[in-house]
Amino acid sequence: MELEPRRTAFIAVHYQNDVITRDGAFGAFFAEQAAAAGVVPTTRTLQEAARGAGSLVVYTRVAFQPGYGDLVGNFPLLAMVGQQGCLVDGTSAAAIVDELTPQDGDIVVTHQRVSGFVGSELDAVLRGRGVDTVVITGVATNMSIESTARSAGDLGYRTIVVADACSAAAPEVHQASLDSLGMLGEVVSSSDVLEALKVPAVSA
Repeated sequence: MELEPRRTAFIAVHYQNDVITRDGAFGAFFAEQAAAAGVVPTTRTLQEAARGAGSLVVYTRVAFQPGYGDLVGNFPLLAMVGQQGCLVDGTSAAAIVDELTPQDGDIVVTHQRVSGFVGSELDAVLRGRGVDTVVITGVATNMSIESTARSAGDLGYRTIVVADACSAAAPEVHQASLDSLGMLGEVVSSSDVLEALKVPAVSA
């Protein structure tokens, strides 16, 4: 696999306390598998390599205003947000986890839909930086990862999903989503990406 770092953005999807920590509102769904798969340390390694190579690091986070006036709960997943009173913008629960704190030069895009591209400035940000390739990591593979990847492909980006830097509620759900994504983009390993960036893979 080849990458042109300065035309590549690494998009970290929904690494938020309410989504992937055990005490988060959606922790019962996603925390166990995220921890088992090691998506946070793997993503951190990829981000460090990306920054060093001159790639753009982007975070997408879903968050809503107090009172949820900007929430459209037509999806059961989004309806649950209002029911649980979670992911309120400005709270620590909606913040990026400490292990992946954004660095100077990184970009954080806040949105209210499942795909990070819908109703946000993400596409404009990427095009403004000359990005034509996106490398996607995060949670959950079959929901926000797949939705964001489908949007990216439809918008004309070369779309790469890092299999060992994503997770879902169950391993079989994760794999089924990757099987679909393989027909819509590239499904690769973190080692593949590090090699393409000319960075030695970190041994376990």
